[in-house]
Amino acid sequence: METENKFSIEDTEIKFFSSIFLFLVILLLLSLLFGLRVGRRDTSLPGATTLHIFPVIEIEAQAAYVYDVRTKTVLFAKNENERLSLASLTKVMAALVAAETTPTYSTIVIGQDAIKAEGDSGLRNGERWSLKNLLDFSLVSSSNDGMSAVALALGALEELTPQSNEVLGDFVLKMNEKASELDLKNTYFFNITGLDETAEKGGAYGTAKDMTMLFDYILSSHNELLEATKESVLVVSSLNNVSHKAKNTNLIVNEIPGLIASKTGYTDIGGGNLVVAFDPELGRPIIVTILGSSEKGRFEDMTKLVSATMEYITGELTTNH
Repeated sequence: METENKFSIEDTEIKFFSSIFLFLVILLLLSLLFGLRVGRRDTSLPGATTLHIFPVIEIEAQAAYVYDVRTKTVLFAKNENERLSLASLTKVMAALVAAETTPTYSTIVIGQDAIKAEGDSGLRNGERWSLKNLLDFSLVSSSNDGMSAVALALGALEELTPQSNEVLGDFVLKMNEKASELDLKNTYFFNITGLDETAEKGGAYGTAKDMTMLFDYILSSHNELLEATKESVLVVSSLNNVSHKAKNTNLIVNEIPGLIASKTGYTDIGGGNLVVAFDPELGRPIIVTILGSSEKGRFEDMTKLVSATMEYITGELTTNH
């Protein structure tokens, strides 16, 4: 009887300690599982930032580039280094060379050779303009005769017996020298307007990335040069007190928030081009370049890219806060 009681007590003790051991094992497993869960929760926070990307969109353009000037970040890129016809985006470089050649208060006289350029902007032979007003007028309305008048007048200052072709050729040379200086390696100009040279050859070639960098340089060094291009309609007067009205060729100029600058381009070879710079936040310029779209498609593409940029920035702010 005493032996049976002894075994009974020992059996009870074994069960007791076994229960404690099992309980401790369960606690340990629960602790490990909880620790892993907390660890996963901790590491998921940076992951939210990593997953914050530019919205996926479809555009018609052959090439596009969206660049955050302040952070020097590329937000979107499509064939950004593909060399395409620039069309009238060429006039931006022509205006830059003109502004760096002579003060913008200089006087430009409209000559007959300038008026011969394709497209009638209402300029008059012998009419006198300030360089600033003529550049504003030419960029907003994409005036071929206005930009030709600028190049001919400034080029003639350096020639003893100026011939139109030679003067324009020298001006184009300066445009290409400036492109080289700015390290726009894939950009080359054949004329000052961007008009197609032939049915197979454009007036200038460049990339979406190069055009973005050109705008970036102008905004930082000559921000007043493109200031007028944010206006839907511009009315300027020549020094002869003749009033001229320029309608912006950018049809969505009033639809872009915080617009700083814009320039269109369109030819048979180039298709539809458009570059805009806008500031959705104070001090955060964004430059969007579109090359090789259609005449209408460039505006639709730009609307998509601007909207996507705004969505991206809004999501970025939400994530960071």
